[in-house]
Amino acid sequence: MAVLAVVLTRDDRREVEPRQVDVPRASPAAASTALADFVAGVRAGDEGLPGDAGSNARALGLSSVTARYVDQVGTVGEDGSWSGVVEVSWQVDGFDAQPARAEVAVSFAPEGDGVAITGFGGEGAGRVPLWLGGALAVARADGVLAMVHGDQREARAVVERARRGIGVVRQVLRDWTGPVVVEVPASAADLDAALGVEPGTYAGVAAVTAAVGGSAGRGAPVHVFVNPDVTEGLRRAGAQVVMSHELAHVATDAVRTPIEPWLLEGFADWVALRDTRLPDRTTLGRAIAAARRDGVPGALPTAADLDPRGADLQARYEEAWLACRIIAERLGEQGLVEVYERVARGGRVGRELARAGLPVAGLTRAWRQRLADLAG
Repeated sequence: MAVLAVVLTRDDRREVEPRQVDVPRASPAAASTALADFVAGVRAGDEGLPGDAGSNARALGLSSVTARYVDQVGTVGEDGSWSGVVEVSWQVDGFDAQPARAEVAVSFAPEGDGVAITGFGGEGAGRVPLWLGGALAVARADGVLAMVHGDQREARAVVERARRGIGVVRQVLRDWTGPVVVEVPASAADLDAALGVEPGTYAGVAAVTAAVGGSAGRGAPVHVFVNPDVTEGLRRAGAQVVMSHELAHVATDAVRTPIEPWLLEGFADWVALRDTRLPDRTTLGRAIAAARRDGVPGALPTAADLDPRGADLQARYEEAWLACRIIAERLGEQGLVEVYERVARGGRVGRELARAGLPVAGLTRAWRQRLADLAG
């Protein structure tokens, strides 16, 4: 890289003398070579790869693993290290119908005559898939696979919770069988990184069902992601409700279904809580407290109310569940399922409820009255 050096001569005249200065640069060619070697190691299940990627790939049964260098991110350090965006693909055999694809920030550093991969994440946009983030415990059984940043006991417990959740969901959606993949990162921050969202987005959420890569198109893998910072504080029954709720989303392909948020979340909670015998003061405790503090809401929860970073999020979820419970009381279980399915196929929720004999206005009046009665 050519730069200009300013030289002060004896007679105070300034002259410009061009000369070559060595400046560290990123090498896309060297990065591509390092990525090709990395992919070969992943496919061979080699130990000692960055992020324990080879060992994780072998345990998970990954296939269709590719890595393509896209562009440099930021500047090159004085030691020649830099970060680049890399398009990565991978597929969990037997569980994912298609490969997932995501842009991942990869760190490179000089090594010998080339460069080496030194880590994933950090500077730059992108996700950090769980299998690139350190050693995983992996367990599987009956169409369920769990990958956990923890020990084998935890992975087996997640599998059993998912198996019970499948049974819960099939009480309502009898034709669904799975398969299911559950990912449990080490922390809420790692959950945000795995999903490629802003830090803190899912800090208060127990779990989320989401596309694994950057696309939620037809056939793209959808997994359940668990927030251990929240679920570790739950009792066994609470953790099971969380899992069953997320599996209801998996069963209804909620990630790819444009549906009114209160119906989407309320229905999943209704499925998960259908056979529980807990009192309303437990299942609706936060909604009751919010109604006593702020008054009964004037309308059913909106998309903004159900945003993961919204205030009183748990109260809004309970309110959505209560709305679906009232639909089931008025129209029967099958009536609720049919309304949900018609809306999922593109029907408008107001039209479908009216068609079933329970207009939104009537539902809202009954819902507000129930909340008022519960709040006393």
